[in-house]
Amino acid sequence: MEPPTNLISEAYDVLDANDQSSYTQPAANLYPHQWLWDSCFIAIGLRHRDPERAQIEIISLLRGQWQNGMLPNIIFSPDKRYERDRNFWRSWINPDAPSEVATTGITQPPMLAEAITRVGEMLSPSERRDWYRRVFPSLLKYHLWLYNERDPHGEGLVLQIHPWEVGMDNTPPWMTELHEHQLNLWIRAAKKTHAERAIDLFRRDTRRVPSNERFDAIEALALFDIQRRLRRKIYDIRRILDHSMFAIEDVGFNAILIRNNDRLKAIAAAIHEPLPEEFTTRMKKTEQAFEELWDPLSSNYFSRDFITHKLFKDPSIGSLLALYAGSLPKDKADAIVSQLSDKHSFNSHFPVPSVPLNSSWFKPDNYWQGPTWVNTNWLIIDGLKRYGFLEEAKRLRETTLNMVTSYGFSEYFDPNDGHALGTPAFSWTAALAVDLSLSPIRI
Repeated sequence: MEPPTNLISEAYDVLDANDQSSYTQPAANLYPHQWLWDSCFIAIGLRHRDPERAQIEIISLLRGQWQNGMLPNIIFSPDKRYERDRNFWRSWINPDAPSEVATTGITQPPMLAEAITRVGEMLSPSERRDWYRRVFPSLLKYHLWLYNERDPHGEGLVLQIHPWEVGMDNTPPWMTELHEHQLNLWIRAAKKTHAERAIDLFRRDTRRVPSNERFDAIEALALFDIQRRLRRKIYDIRRILDHSMFAIEDVGFNAILIRNNDRLKAIAAAIHEPLPEEFTTRMKKTEQAFEELWDPLSSNYFSRDFITHKLFKDPSIGSLLALYAGSLPKDKADAIVSQLSDKHSFNSHFPVPSVPLNSSWFKPDNYWQGPTWVNTNWLIIDGLKRYGFLEEAKRLRETTLNMVTSYGFSEYFDPNDGHALGTPAFSWTAALAVDLSLSPIRI
């Protein structure tokens, strides 16, 4: 099955409507800024029609890079309407923050090297080398930051300090930790007095999307409170870890890092740029340390606590994203793939749900606690192909494209019947639909 040709043109219509000249907003009104991994996925789709515009998308991300190398998860629009967003983060309180733009003080999954490579595939050999040389210093600086600041003990895995850093805001492993340890007394009081309605008045997302499709008001309050505490420590990782709030080595984030480390090494080789020996050693250690996230009893990879190394055994799509790393032993990859065909696990009518169907967390319409997302499907398809699971990859590609063709370019989808959820005209859904449409899988 090949998607109808108008799917691609309609997808580009979505991207054009969300185009802000130098970057593409994820969706009008609800997401007006530039997001890190959104722009990476968007560039992967844009490259098919306009490689130069895809390059601009990535270069626009680099304007937000901090002096220490961090790439923030959001670069804020300078529009006066979003002054509250900028003031909430106050990135300028940290001396490493850029002076030209306002950003957040946290990052997002490191998809940049993947996006750079995919764009490079559409260029001539000389153009590709020029492209790589242009972005390589910033890319290397970002990966060095990840190890220097987020792997302070040199153990191999990098840690995250807020659920927003993993891009899956209310994914079960993080929400379990939130409810068990992170609710301040005043938030518990708000929960006890049922203050949800008052809290929802200040939320932009539930004015645009039904509240049942988002995390609840108490969780939202807790997430903003954690951000406020990070701001109080001026986003200084040493001060943050002195009194740790969230410090989790997320399985999905680290899987994405492993794959993008490989992409970085290939980019460096293509332009004959040496990588620091200590850095290459640490990258290899990440692959080895990733196996410490494996739980033999459940045959799954899980996130773990940075301090105690306790695994958070809440199954989620993060376990499947381990495939994208490409470094798993074959028997463990087989065990992960088997979950895709398990009717009690991830084998929904429109896979892949963001938590397994038999999970106590499963809600088919609630953000990262059940719905199917096109970007995680794309990551899983890529991993399946590289492990040789071509039938599974082809089937998931076709189902994903059928879902988008039938229900539109929504933010996420009900895994049971496919109907649209979240905000419509979502940019990475459109961009990745283009890429999947133009990337058939031959068996």
